[in-house]
Amino acid sequence: MATQETLPPFPDSVPTAPLTRLSLSKLLAHDEAETDRFMQACCDIGFFYLDLQGTESGTTLLATADKLFQTGTELFQLPLAEKQKYDFSAQGSYHGYKAQGAMIADKEGNMDRNEFYNVSKDAILNLSPALPGPEILSTPETHTDLKTFITLSHDITILVLTLLNKTLGLPESTLPDLHRLQSRSSDQVRFIKAPPQPLRDSRTAMGEHTDFGSVTILFNRLGGLQVLPAGADAEWTYVRPLPGHAIVNLGDALVKFTNGLLRSNIHRVVAPPGEQAACTRYSLVYFARPGDEVVLRRLEGSECIPEGGEDEVISSKEWV
Repeated sequence: MATQETLPPFPDSVPTAPLTRLSLSKLLAHDEAETDRFMQACCDIGFFYLDLQGTESGTTLLATADKLFQTGTELFQLPLAEKQKYDFSAQGSYHGYKAQGAMIADKEGNMDRNEFYNVSKDAILNLSPALPGPEILSTPETHTDLKTFITLSHDITILVLTLLNKTLGLPESTLPDLHRLQSRSSDQVRFIKAPPQPLRDSRTAMGEHTDFGSVTILFNRLGGLQVLPAGADAEWTYVRPLPGHAIVNLGDALVKFTNGLLRSNIHRVVAPPGEQAACTRYSLVYFARPGDEVVLRRLEGSECIPEGGEDEVISSKEWV
């Protein structure tokens, strides 16, 4: 398996998104200046880097992510016919396998160039029955790795929500209580594989979109992720992967809860830049979403959250 050290470097000549680099250690300590920078990033672009180094939980999460990168590599090496046994889309399930070319990626109607495998948080934590899955995801070691990854990623989610809750002046634990680890939800781990694209047909691998959950925690080693900042003259810019960091972004649920105060930014995935374009791109993601029965609407109790403009009221489960 390729590691961050053995992959071609991200080219310095490529313009990159000026994402704020935040320290998990400082945010855990509720450092005032770091919290101010965090809040600014959440309102301006909704994306930031989170340095996980220097904390026990962050170090463990990085090590677990490394192990799951290897798991993902082996998972996608399975024969296509074997992987397709676990495509449950016909049953209305969001979990399991999605083959390359199953979704439209751009306005021209081209299909995507990613493979997914979604693992339910609820199944790993025994909150719901587990779907059938390949043997590599069913071993005790992988189950432990997934549980550790989910638990530590959810801890970061709760930290993000706690800081937002305090800064917004919401009643204590309002946001965290909508995202309890032990509540039924559509939280999931996603393994992603994007093979190198043809040199003469390089295009969008995953179309532009916003995430419809609350908090996304992303690990990748190659470029390819791009964000589109706000503004009429804004251009797509790459997000440079940083060793020891996760990329964190907010999703649409937080926009609904705060009536547009927080930002869920548009992003997409294209071919990695420079020499990285010849490499297969693997990613590992944790999507944190509100509990199934949580109603997605403006939260009460904060003087910061603007009023008006309410959309239709819908539960998190119905929205998914």
